[in-house]
Amino acid sequence: MRITFRLAFSIMVVVSLIVLGFTLVQVQQEKHRQGIDLERRASVLAESLGETVERHVREGHSRRLQGIVEKFGNREKLAGVAIYDQRGTPLAITPSLAARLPTPPKMVTEAIAKNKEASDFIALGQVQMYVFVLPLVRPEEQLAAALVLFYDANYIQDRVRVIWQNNFMRLLVQALLISLTTLIIVRWSVFQPVAKMADWMKRLRKGEANEIAALFKDDLLRPLAIEVTHLAERLSAARAAAEEEARLRQAAESLWTPDLLREHLRIKLQGKSILVISNREPYIHVKRGKQIECVVPASGVVTALEPVLTACGGTWIAHGSGDADSEVVDDQGKIKVPPEEPNYTLKRVWLTKEEEEGYYYGFANEGLWPLCHIAHTRPVFRAEDWKPYQLVNERFALAALEEMEKIDEPCVLIQDYHFALLPRLIKDKRPDARVGLFWHIPWPNPESFGICPWQRELLHGMLGADLIGFHIQYHCNNFLETVDRALESRIEWEHFSVRRGHHRTHIKPFPISIAYRDVPPTSLPAQTPWQAKETLLTSLGVQAKFLAVGVDRLDYTKGILERLRGIERFLEKYAAYRGAFIFVELGAPSRTPIKQYQDLTAAIEAEAERVNLRFQSKQWKPIVLLKRHHSHEEIRPFYEAADICLVTSLHDGMNLVAKEFVNARADEQGVLILSRFTGAARELRDALIVNPYDIEELADAINLALEMGAEEQGVRMRRMRDTLRDRNVYRWAGDLITALVQVRMEPIVAQKVLATPR
Repeated sequence: MRITFRLAFSIMVVVSLIVLGFTLVQVQQEKHRQGIDLERRASVLAESLGETVERHVREGHSRRLQGIVEKFGNREKLAGVAIYDQRGTPLAITPSLAARLPTPPKMVTEAIAKNKEASDFIALGQVQMYVFVLPLVRPEEQLAAALVLFYDANYIQDRVRVIWQNNFMRLLVQALLISLTTLIIVRWSVFQPVAKMADWMKRLRKGEANEIAALFKDDLLRPLAIEVTHLAERLSAARAAAEEEARLRQAAESLWTPDLLREHLRIKLQGKSILVISNREPYIHVKRGKQIECVVPASGVVTALEPVLTACGGTWIAHGSGDADSEVVDDQGKIKVPPEEPNYTLKRVWLTKEEEEGYYYGFANEGLWPLCHIAHTRPVFRAEDWKPYQLVNERFALAALEEMEKIDEPCVLIQDYHFALLPRLIKDKRPDARVGLFWHIPWPNPESFGICPWQRELLHGMLGADLIGFHIQYHCNNFLETVDRALESRIEWEHFSVRRGHHRTHIKPFPISIAYRDVPPTSLPAQTPWQAKETLLTSLGVQAKFLAVGVDRLDYTKGILERLRGIERFLEKYAAYRGAFIFVELGAPSRTPIKQYQDLTAAIEAEAERVNLRFQSKQWKPIVLLKRHHSHEEIRPFYEAADICLVTSLHDGMNLVAKEFVNARADEQGVLILSRFTGAARELRDALIVNPYDIEELADAINLALEMGAEEQGVRMRRMRDTLRDRNVYRWAGDLITALVQVRMEPIVAQKVLATPR
């Protein structure tokens, strides 16, 4: 109530000041208008009497002058008329005025002397008078005289008084109406939403509310509600992490969380920030009509690294690929991200179309990608692609060096095969920098890598790093064997390092992971798993009892064609599942300018259509291909509702889809079918491990998964979730950066490595 009274009082004061100001202006305008009106009336009357009065003055007809004065002295608002000679002696004067005005006003004699009209307001007793003087005869004629008109001006004060009274009444009415209206609006638009929000926050605190879209759809409190939701989520996550930490501490274990990672890096880095370099940016700004939308790209690198930068801050340097990226950055190409809660800097590097085609689509993805994956797709190496690859690596090096100018011993983390030359370019300019390179894809055997015409240049560039990380030990072994065959260097197998010149590079495995969340399903909280599955399938226009899901980029390394053939064989061998089993592939188009990817997409569509035509019925088809980019929010309901997740990569560094599926299954149900050629197969041993090239084995694995009981599913899923909880992305980042910080730096004076690879 006190706030209400303060608001009403404030409104009254403001309205009063406004009305007072306008009234003062109105009063001044009214006085001015009335004064002009009086002057006009007096001038007209004086001019009309002037000639007659002047003639009688010259002729000395005093009686006629007195008759004229008495005749006109009783007109409306006219208090009297007087005629004075140059000495101020009245020649004629209205009788009622004579007693009140024993001597003429000074202005009369002054007007006669100057032979100039004059007018002014004077006080005559209790009466306000307006006096108008018209000289009649010039002084040099020795008969100077003036006609003086006296008007009662009290009516002007009456008029002003009425204005003040009317405006005061208007003030009262307006203040009352405005106050009431404002209070009603405030109560409706503020007090009720505040009460509603307080109730919602109470339920949120108890964990009974998590949806704000419907509750605060149009309210002015929606931004606050969003921030409170984020805060509540953080508090809930912190509470859950604290509880889990306490539980694990009793078992002498440690759970890696964003807070733990932040504190760990604060100690290890001693206040220094991290510089991350990757081709793919964590946020892309694109145009949607006249609006600019910020989207998160589908990328394993982004999935792994974004939580790290969110936890510990720093700068992420990446290629600005969005059509609106340049419109939201500052003059240095920088922007703070994430949009909802900025806590690190994204710096964008701009590439021409020709540079992107040569560096990214050409050398990186038609050359290095198939070379490292050994997926039976011939690598293509062109000299015209190698030059842009070198140029872009140099450009990113310049961008990184700019960011490191004022930082002593900076910590740089370079990502993936796009920047094999970058470690050397940075290290040559900043030998004090700690440079790490993480290779997110497999590393092939020496014979396979040896077909690259620039293998020595690539290895020389990579060995500029102090630390090179791969997903698994097998890839580390392949890399060391490749260096041993291709370059002049000393391999220290007992330390897994390479000494080249006076610089040592350490090679270690760091199995990458995701930001594990031990929370209940959130996509469809009011539905059972069966209802959620039915809802999803209904939205796709199909019906089935069992749901299998695949989430991939449409890439030839993912084994999607082999997967479809395995499903075909499964339906051949286990005909009872026809009409009851459905596979949904959430396929994101990838690298569409490259012909191999265009051909692959067409082949996947054709294969899915062929299998559907063979088995489909009126109400059912076995394969649904959803070929577009899907957000994490769109994918999660499929993970939560699926009976099976199929990950059949022909060769993969890690494959985070497998871990995302396990992370989503808080109900501890569902079966993961996982290719043995993925890095994830080394960790998620309770998945059904298959050879994706063996179609019979894949078909049998699908049948085994569908026949598996809920108890066994729970045991397997719990063990995989425990592994994922223990080896999450924060532990990966902590281990990787700790290893980088602990690398013993050689004296700078001795760091003159070989200028050219040999």
